[in-house]
Amino acid sequence: VCLTCCSQESMVRINQICHKHGVKFFTGDVFGYHGYMFADLGEHEFVERDPKIAGIDPQIPGIDPKRARLDPAETTMVKK
Repeated sequence: VCLTCCSQESMVRINQICHKHGVKFFTGDVFGYHGYMFADLGEHEFVERDPKIAGIDPQIPGIDPKRARLDPAETTMVKK
């Protein structure tokens, strides 16, 4: 469910109904330069990339893994 231009009371009531039935809920609005967005996704799964550091073993002392080159060919997807 996606709402916009609603009162706060309506948004809260509809979100509670959606949450109770496991329905994803989005709401938002814009007022000139300002706006807001809210999402209630309940319990959900997502996928995140887990890049591997090219040719560097993070267990080796003295090597800063933050400065190492990431190898895009060694990227894996992790489901969370």
